[in-house]
Amino acid sequence: MSETTFNNQNEYLVEVKDLKKWFPVQTNFIDQIFAKQLEYVRAVDGVSFKIRRGEVLGLAGESGSGKTTIGRVTIGLEEKTDGEVYFDGMDLSALGREDLRKLRRRMQVIFQDPLASLNPRMSLGEAVMQGLKIHYPETSDQHRDIALEMMEKVGLTPARFYFNKFPHQISGGQRQRVVIARALITKPDLILADEPIAMADVSVRALLLDLMIQLKKEFNLTYLFITHDLATAKYICDQIGILYLGRIAEIGDLRDVYSLPLHPYTQALLAAVPVPDPHERRTKLMPRGEIPNPIHPPSGCRFHPRCPYAKEICSQEEPQLRELMPGHQVACHFAEDFMK
Repeated sequence: MSETTFNNQNEYLVEVKDLKKWFPVQTNFIDQIFAKQLEYVRAVDGVSFKIRRGEVLGLAGESGSGKTTIGRVTIGLEEKTDGEVYFDGMDLSALGREDLRKLRRRMQVIFQDPLASLNPRMSLGEAVMQGLKIHYPETSDQHRDIALEMMEKVGLTPARFYFNKFPHQISGGQRQRVVIARALITKPDLILADEPIAMADVSVRALLLDLMIQLKKEFNLTYLFITHDLATAKYICDQIGILYLGRIAEIGDLRDVYSLPLHPYTQALLAAVPVPDPHERRTKLMPRGEIPNPIHPPSGCRFHPRCPYAKEICSQEEPQLRELMPGHQVACHFAEDFMK
């Protein structure tokens, strides 16, 4: 595949259609022989969304809802079980190994834990240059200067001071800046930001978010932003998708979803966001229990065992995503009741 094919200008940089990712449950040999059928963890079970160029789509939900798995499959780090994933109009599953390798320079990751994602034996400068060595070996004489410039852009100044240091010698916030620089060094189009500020101190989280917004504008980036914190998502996202047990409960423009949440799960997540008022009291009913087992998800609506508004139909018939307002989709039998 030629390089020109990689530069087609589609309205949507990412398109995911009915994506599924099931992980087989590991059992011993005897159980496998006598089992009537294999069991799977349905981490992602029929998810669809699109991301426009230059847009930030946030995926939010509790731990175990499938956020990270969706991100990893979207950029090709995990193979899908079923469905379709398109990047810039190209079906990732149809690309050969070499074409996919070339495409990876356009898709990079900001990992949640920078200390775990950085090689402790590799200097910060070497870590930032690694992407250049893999994808642009022909410009090796320029790698150091490019890396120093990128380190300056993410706030590691003076860059020469940090270049030969190691991950354990700097703070958590500085390590996260290194990870951001490493992700941007190949000038990607798409950044998978997997809870990128979760491991940072509270005092520097806003600074890192501001940095990501600034870099998005400077490099014309598109973000797939994964978070469990709706307050963080409000700060950076254009669109928001609420995930529950491997499926999208609600998705739409962030302002629409936040101002008029139409799914009880979305309402509960928003009600749980702290407000800076000691006299504020929560009036929303909170979900009871914990997220169910993804191996045997509940019948009907997956949220119905915890939903304070559930009725008989909720346990029998699974609601499908439907558009109730322009660009605002929700999977709830009684979503219209929340529009009144």
